[in-house]
Amino acid sequence: MSQWFSRTRAGQFHRWSALNNSIRDLARTILLAALLAATHALAQEDKKTDDDKPADPDTGESTVEEKTLGILPNPLQKYGIKFATTYIGETLGNISGGLKQGAIYEGRLNLAVDVDLQKLVGIDKLTFHANMFQIHGEGLSRSNLGNFFVVSGIEALPSTRLYEAYFEKQWGDKKVSLKFGQLAADSEFFNTKYTDVFTNASMGWPAITSLDLPSGGPSPPLAAMGTRLLVNISDQLSVLGGIFDGNQAGPGSGDPQERDRYGINFRVNDPPLLLGQIQYAWNNKKGDPNLAGQIKFGGWRHLGSFADLRLASNGVSLAAPVSSGTPLLLSGDVGGWAVLEQQLYRVPHSDDRGIGAFARLSGAPADRNLIDLYGDAGVEFVGLIDSRPDDKFGIAAGYAHVSRRAQALDADYRALIDPNWPIRSFEGLLTAVYQYQVRDGWTFQPNVQYVIRPGGGATDPSGPLAGRGLKNATVFGLRTTVKF
Repeated sequence: MSQWFSRTRAGQFHRWSALNNSIRDLARTILLAALLAATHALAQEDKKTDDDKPADPDTGESTVEEKTLGILPNPLQKYGIKFATTYIGETLGNISGGLKQGAIYEGRLNLAVDVDLQKLVGIDKLTFHANMFQIHGEGLSRSNLGNFFVVSGIEALPSTRLYEAYFEKQWGDKKVSLKFGQLAADSEFFNTKYTDVFTNASMGWPAITSLDLPSGGPSPPLAAMGTRLLVNISDQLSVLGGIFDGNQAGPGSGDPQERDRYGINFRVNDPPLLLGQIQYAWNNKKGDPNLAGQIKFGGWRHLGSFADLRLASNGVSLAAPVSSGTPLLLSGDVGGWAVLEQQLYRVPHSDDRGIGAFARLSGAPADRNLIDLYGDAGVEFVGLIDSRPDDKFGIAAGYAHVSRRAQALDADYRALIDPNWPIRSFEGLLTAVYQYQVRDGWTFQPNVQYVIRPGGGATDPSGPLAGRGLKNATVFGLRTTVKF
């Protein structure tokens, strides 16, 4: 590992120049799309554009047009400067399974600012967005469960940290958008709007990317330096591409959040992570009488080195007594995903109220990724009762398969060390949540989660609780979100 960490900048440049044909083809596609979009006629005014606005990482809503309590003063809004404050507090407890039983409280304060530089200083179609977290409390997955599907999207080590800080430039009528700075990927890549009611972290940024990518990939609570290009080729077809620093916390052992405690590492010279996505939507204009839907295909390519999950550097199993103790290093990593979302029913005379369903599927090589197959699916019910138009209810299921290479290592430990050593297989999730809106800007979300075979059924062989079998866990929670 030390050889990888001590690579020179020249070595990094060599990796950048070694992009394979598929990545070059993706870059050419994005560039061609940008040129086409620049000459395309302006988009129609009734196209939905919520996805183009800064997203609130707490709920996925826009910080520009979100519903709030209305008590936060914004005296500079007429100059293009808007502040937003959100607090999420929740209690979670597992009555069975996991490492141990118990309950915790955790919370996160999110302070955000959006600046329209056209209003402020006259720079056309340039905006700035930044936000920071104040995180407190103890995470249930970390302390009690040891599972893959982290039970809360706000779980993180206590800290006050910068999250995103980026500029966004647009051309045409939002036909082309370029972001650059410290960015997250979860609000645009591999996402679906029908997961916004769920509190489980993997319903946002899926467990396959958070576990397989260094430092969890650019997602809460660790964004990464990078740039993202969005090209709306037509009202229905879009292409999205991004390049990020591939390890925003930097190399090292232990929790990445400890290596980037305040979110200000601003690393730019690690092997890069490339993300690409093409998406096609139908019936997506406001007022369209038909049911809206969207399909997305995407993937990642990381140019760094990854540890083989079974073999040591001297070619034998890591469980073998003659093992060197350091894993064999493999070059690069890839993965792909598909996302489908479809509105199943729309409340008459509304756009977003009704019933929507989603499904996501992803895969990655088994030799260097803990999760080699991932899938989730669910249904969201939005405002079905006229007297409660903003209430939401969702049910979902998820599946994360422990790679064959990791299972082979477990089998080696069983054969060489302990005949009772557990072999990991998969982790499953069943969850249901109801979001009750007390008033604009204030919601409660009771939720229940059933975790099947936490950690794949056992703890990590290299962890402090190596070889401990884990039983199914039942988790109950209550979250409140306040937007000031």
